[in-house]
Amino acid sequence: MATAAATKDFVFEWEGRDRNGKTVRGETRAGGENQVRASLRRQGVSPTKVKKRRMRSGSRIKPKDIAIFTRQLATMMKAGVPLLQAFDIVGRGNANPSVTKLLNDIRTDVETGTSLSAAFRKYPLYFDNLYCNLVEAGEAAGILEGLLDRLATYMEKTEAIKSKIKSALMYPISVMVVAFVVVTVIMIFVIPAFKEVFTSFGADLPAPTLFVIAMSEFFVQWWWLIFGGIGGGFYFFMQAWKRSEKVQQFMDRLLLKLPLFGNLIYKSVIARWTRTLATMFAAGVPLVEALDSVGGASGNSVYALATEKIQQEVSTGTSLTAAMMNANVFPSMVLQMCAIGEESGSIDHMLGKAADFYEAEVDDMVAGLSSLMEPMIIVFLGTLIGGIVVAMYLPIFKLGAVV
Repeated sequence: MATAAATKDFVFEWEGRDRNGKTVRGETRAGGENQVRASLRRQGVSPTKVKKRRMRSGSRIKPKDIAIFTRQLATMMKAGVPLLQAFDIVGRGNANPSVTKLLNDIRTDVETGTSLSAAFRKYPLYFDNLYCNLVEAGEAAGILEGLLDRLATYMEKTEAIKSKIKSALMYPISVMVVAFVVVTVIMIFVIPAFKEVFTSFGADLPAPTLFVIAMSEFFVQWWWLIFGGIGGGFYFFMQAWKRSEKVQQFMDRLLLKLPLFGNLIYKSVIARWTRTLATMFAAGVPLVEALDSVGGASGNSVYALATEKIQQEVSTGTSLTAAMMNANVFPSMVLQMCAIGEESGSIDHMLGKAADFYEAEVDDMVAGLSSLMEPMIIVFLGTLIGGIVVAMYLPIFKLGAVV
């Protein structure tokens, strides 16, 4: 155990000659350089150079990295590659050193006799209960490669939905930020120059011009307070959203009621909820245990609370469809599909069909919103920037009329 703990962080690159005098190169994990040389001699290799590879500090591990790792591991296991060798190949080929280190640590745990699911459970930041439960079910049933493949498909579809939601929200947010920056530059640098010109006229200025100049003076005097207030307020709001359950519940309810985007978020949550439960059912996980992971995977506290109530009712003998109806947060189509699945004994298949439908709905809504937001944003920017320009040119127009 001590040797394994010491070797997991050290990777040595070596070069030497085999029994035929041919130059060979490779990598070996060991506790020190002497161990590497001894191991190579036992293999008939005369080492000429052994160097410890520096572990670069990698970027943060993202869910997409875990999804890619799961797909690669499933593919290699289906091809008959042994588990430990598969971890070596995936870890060595990953561009992110943080992922490589994580996979090396997990491989070391598995190599010392820990089950794969138990090794994953040591890293809850990257492998949630759903992931670990499915891997444990695959190990128990002897179908680990099949469940890893199903898990990879689930994670890929979940990440695809998240990416589409982010892309739909990112466009208007980025335009708003750019508009704020442009207006700030105009207010701080451009309008004061116009003000000096207007002062030399010695005439009364129109009300719109006076209003814009007053805004410019406020920006020039209090720009540090405006930027500090917006930045600090955003930071503290995001921290409260992450750490306070009440703020999370309030924001999740608010997001579901937003115009235009609320329906998109609602359908994406339904798609993730049904996809997660379908995946758990197909893996043979009991319903009550499966519901433990479903609520959190939905990504919305409203549905997490509803899932807890459903779990309590199902554990007392209520059917899944009846419990979902009592929650009053699911569309009629999902309830009907679930009822048909319970009657026919194919809940996983029917919930998978429902997830496919709502994922397609999300795709269509993202495409529709993108085409709808473009003219709306153009009108918004035109009104904002155009209003400022017109307000600043009104005195010039008035002066031209007098002349």
